[in-house]
Amino acid sequence: MQPIIDTHQHLWDIQKFRLPWLAGAPALARNHLTRDYLAATAGLGVVKAIYMEVDVAPEQQADEADALIELCAQADTPTVAAVISGRPGSPDFGAYIRRYAQHPAIVGVRQVLHVPATPQGYCLTPQFVENIQLLGALGLSFDICMRPGDLGDGVELARRCPNTRFVVDHCGNGNPYVIAGSEPLPADDPFAHSREQWMDDMAALASLPNTIAKISGIIASTRPGWTADDLAPTVNHCLDVFGFDRVVFGGDWPVCNLGTGSSYAGWVTALRSIVADRSPKEQAALFHDNAVAFYGLE
Repeated sequence: MQPIIDTHQHLWDIQKFRLPWLAGAPALARNHLTRDYLAATAGLGVVKAIYMEVDVAPEQQADEADALIELCAQADTPTVAAVISGRPGSPDFGAYIRRYAQHPAIVGVRQVLHVPATPQGYCLTPQFVENIQLLGALGLSFDICMRPGDLGDGVELARRCPNTRFVVDHCGNGNPYVIAGSEPLPADDPFAHSREQWMDDMAALASLPNTIAKISGIIASTRPGWTADDLAPTVNHCLDVFGFDRVVFGGDWPVCNLGTGSSYAGWVTALRSIVADRSPKEQAALFHDNAVAFYGLE
């Protein structure tokens, strides 16, 4: 079985951390701990995982980072590294990230940019750009997680920060049904986009040498009766424009369970089906080898 490094693992203990966004996702509003992750991934070949920040209350960001450093030091967990939360638009970000940058378990930063409070263009403000450039100087990456209609901002941010490495989360948050051409999203949906705009922006991101794509997240949008064929156009476009040397696998557990009839096992099975005709070397790159190289894992 092809071993997997999961570059997008969420964990949370709601007795320790406050996640305001869970108020809008009641299906996820309970603890999701390492033992639960191990149960969800059992038998699938997951050998290591990289924790992805879970948008805790801002005042708890440092506590989350400290807890992850402790977790990654444990021998009985697949979690070996972490992408921590941060607010690059804040003048305090530099001091915050320097506190963690030299720790080997900390490999990157993310701020979720698709929340209603974050307007289009926010990531291009001078303070934000300056701090993303600082990440590059410190050897850390930044995960782009934004509304698909805002991906042009991601392109410009990556251009302005050529020495920072960027990871485009969740296939750019493109909706797989829109990309497959089956039906559009309502015009007033904040995640609305066209197939052509998403394809063009993802190709523009891929044209920049400091970007990679994370093949993740899209199963959370699945509808009743979904199959791998519904997801294939999204996955294949990312693979085609980024190439197999610049893509990594992400499980997005437990958010991956939000789709109709979706699960971690269902996502792995679907993705393996989509790439079944690709070479063994390409499949190994996607599921394992690129993550080792990009994040400097042993």
